[in-house]
Amino acid sequence: MTITEGAIPSWNSIGALPPIRPLQKGHSPDRSPYIADLLTLVDRFAISEERVMILRGLLQFRSEMHQAGITSGFQWIDGSFLENVEITEGRPPRDMDVVTFFHLPEGESQASLVDKFETLFDQEALKVKYFVDSYPVVLGDPMDSLKVKIISYWYSMWSHRRDGLWKGFVQVDLDPSQDIDACAILDSDGGMTYE
Repeated sequence: MTITEGAIPSWNSIGALPPIRPLQKGHSPDRSPYIADLLTLVDRFAISEERVMILRGLLQFRSEMHQAGITSGFQWIDGSFLENVEITEGRPPRDMDVVTFFHLPEGESQASLVDKFETLFDQEALKVKYFVDSYPVVLGDPMDSLKVKIISYWYSMWSHRRDGLWKGFVQVDLDPSQDIDACAILDSDGGMTYE
């Protein structure tokens, strides 16, 4: 199994990430979600002031999660943020869609975590504060039909645009070790490396 880890493919002719890495066979495992490190995501998409603002929001959201002890897991990143909406729709992205798959911190239950860090699970507040449309999914529970359905739901929702065309999305690790360097990318010249 060959997977090009770390590289996010270029937008295709419809302004989206391709669902399968270009030049790979249809059954190739080198497909969406594309596993990339946080630095690659930031460097690739910090191409306008609006996108830098959304990326800063993601990093602030992640910082809040890390302070709550949520450091193990990964995030699926999607939405118009990963599309070339500046060209296809004549507008910048408004936010970033994020599903956070995470392990509960030691000694915490879902209920205790929500009680202590309520704002981390307030979807509307996060969208306003961080430009992140956030959806949490706890890892580590036994796999059952409901868990499979939840994962299938997110994959099916995010692997297609509203018009039914296939598209790809990105996965980044929750580990906080790259967050400081990602902030530094945004702080250097606004992080803008126009394509």
